[in-house]
Amino acid sequence: MSHEKPNQKIAGRGSSLRIVSRFESVSRVDDEEVIDDPEYMESLGAKVNTEYFEDSSSSVVSENSSPDIPFRYSLNPYRGCSHGCSYCYARPTHEYLGFGPGLDFESRIVIKPNAAQLFRNWLVEGHRKGREVDPVMMSGVTDCYQTCEKQFELTRQCLEVARDFRYPVSLITKNALIRRDLDLIEELASMNLVSVAISVTSLDQSLTRIMEPRTSAPAARLDAIRQIAATGCPVMVMVAPIIPGINEQEIPGVLKAAAEAGATRAGYVSLRLPLTVEPVFLDWLLQHFPDRKEKVVERIRTMRDGKMNSSAFGERMTGNGVWADQTRQLMTTFCKRYGLDCGVSYGKPTERPTLRTDLFRVVESDGRVQRELF
Repeated sequence: MSHEKPNQKIAGRGSSLRIVSRFESVSRVDDEEVIDDPEYMESLGAKVNTEYFEDSSSSVVSENSSPDIPFRYSLNPYRGCSHGCSYCYARPTHEYLGFGPGLDFESRIVIKPNAAQLFRNWLVEGHRKGREVDPVMMSGVTDCYQTCEKQFELTRQCLEVARDFRYPVSLITKNALIRRDLDLIEELASMNLVSVAISVTSLDQSLTRIMEPRTSAPAARLDAIRQIAATGCPVMVMVAPIIPGINEQEIPGVLKAAAEAGATRAGYVSLRLPLTVEPVFLDWLLQHFPDRKEKVVERIRTMRDGKMNSSAFGERMTGNGVWADQTRQLMTTFCKRYGLDCGVSYGKPTERPTLRTDLFRVVESDGRVQRELF
């Protein structure tokens, strides 16, 4: 696919690349929620509505064995993500559904309407089989607080199950919609059953508007950190991804602002471009930063042994070489300055919060707590 000239910009979308889907839609919703500036959205031109498809999967929790990921289990109530981040590593997963990794990924969202019940079933089954209690990450792939969560409330329903079963969970998002669930987070935090990570890639809204077109403004994310920290829940700020030549200079400012808001930990991920993420990102880069394209690509290759991506464990999240070392040192230096426990990559903070696992209980569908025989 040629990228010598940019494709037409699509209002509120990270990708302008459409791959025809073989599936038919079951519903169509006119999605108007984008940051906070309708006039800005109007100025971008063409518009693509968001479609929703129901997923009839019989499970909602996935198990992970990657040494680069800090959690064993993850719960994803949605597939695809309307946030529209061109660099999202999860874009290729949409191809398993017969959708494309470009516009389809952010405008054709698959929802799991029975997510809470499936989570409940998983917990009951695990108890019956004697499975070890291990925290569940929400989400491990796409953002559990993306735009449609406001409508479907699947994440909130799953949090209610975690609360009832007293099961430890972690949340990661870049959307301030998480503030809606402060009541549940506070209740879980009182039992040391929850931790939260908020992604902040930049403090410049003019940049986040094009990097992450349907996410909350930086100020709203910092406010989310502030309010969540006030509940007693440990909060981590994720500077992810760091795109060379685009937002790396923001690391000190983001860490300072997050620390002042109440974050106690920090981590980062260097830009990853697995499989079909690469053409989506390069098209975005050509649209928004044509003058920096060659520099950015050169830096990426320098950090990835001459390639655009590396899937090797131990380096895929951070890269290697002089630029990777400088990024790591920048994170380490400013985390120390602002009193943040710092990880060299996603999932490797020096001090991860230890959530309780001894409070787990099984709750019957009628609300009764299941009693143990012995």
